[in-house]
Amino acid sequence: MESKRQQKFAGVIQQDLAAIFQREGMNYLPNTLVTITKVRVTPDLAIARIFLSFFGNTNLQLALQTIKSHASEIRYKLGARIKDQVRIIPQLEFFVDDTSEYVERMDKIFEKINKEERQPDTE
Repeated sequence: MESKRQQKFAGVIQQDLAAIFQREGMNYLPNTLVTITKVRVTPDLAIARIFLSFFGNTNLQLALQTIKSHASEIRYKLGARIKDQVRIIPQLEFFVDDTSEYVERMDKIFEKINKEERQPDTE
């Protein structure tokens, strides 16, 4: 369970990273929309785990590797934005958020179940 402090700090990071990706995301991944779906911060606020969702890109692992290769640059830009609010700028760890894929799979399964003919109950 995250503390209020962690949640608040994660919210600040999420907003500022969203602004960074909105303005400069095309430099990292052209023709791809990057959204930050979730941010989790360790209790000491030293590590931020950022979950990303990519739209317009089919190779998620390549997109993630591209973002990871620019992690120090992204951290520097984040630091410039939040330097007055925190003592240390957290290390950034990026992950792919596969929630949308999971939801899509579940929808297909439910559609398949609904299309199957219902068997009458035999008692």
